[in-house]
Amino acid sequence: MLRAFLSIIGVYRIYSKWLRQQIKDGDKPKHIGVILDGNRRWAKKSGFNVAQGHGFGAEKVREFLDWCIDLGIKSVTLYVFSIENFQRDEREVAELMELFEKELKEISNSDVLEKNRVRIKFIGRKQLLPKAIQKLVRDLEDKTERFDNHYLNIAIAYGGRGELEDAVRTIGKRVKEGAIKPEDIDEKIIEKYLYTSHLPQQDSDLIIRTSGEERLSNFLLWQSAYSELYFCDVYWPAFRKIDFWRAVRMFQSRERRFGR
Repeated sequence: MLRAFLSIIGVYRIYSKWLRQQIKDGDKPKHIGVILDGNRRWAKKSGFNVAQGHGFGAEKVREFLDWCIDLGIKSVTLYVFSIENFQRDEREVAELMELFEKELKEISNSDVLEKNRVRIKFIGRKQLLPKAIQKLVRDLEDKTERFDNHYLNIAIAYGGRGELEDAVRTIGKRVKEGAIKPEDIDEKIIEKYLYTSHLPQQDSDLIIRTSGEERLSNFLLWQSAYSELYFCDVYWPAFRKIDFWRAVRMFQSRERRFGR
């Protein structure tokens, strides 16, 4: 039994090394969006409760960000909590908010963002979050505002349609004030008022969704217009480095013509 297990580990290592060799010199996506799906189903399948499933999912986020930094990915947007998620069971939402607060405190007390010069931004309707989380969010954004090696966007209380609604509402206000002429409104104007306006590249090159679902679920609707989409059956807490590298390899295999 032990010999078979060690053999599997050996094959995995060889495959990982081969896969890394395949992608290391290719073009890397500059902006990756990830829909972190499957925490609850993974927990049920693995014998854990829902709160534990979300906890393992949070640990996977830390791993994933290390992989992205190692591969030189400039920007990452993680879809962690949608506006619709507020409709879940009240206890689950409360547990998630507790987990968010705990994770944000840990990030605040670590040097990982400063060490890697990561600017963190929370995108969504942050006013819907508990006051304690809103303060942690503001403090982290202020603390990392000057960093520009990497960009980490946490989509929380987020919805793509809501993002567009908010942008249109602000543009309408600017038109009313006379700061913008209606005939001058174009893609650049709209992008100026999106949640992702701070990024060096707003368009996402690659969107990854775990758990086997194959839809965007209201995520980065404007920014994903020309994204390559990668759907995999594995639940988010079980997502492996080779799964990530396979997604990058798929991206590198595509001929991206953008309509040309």
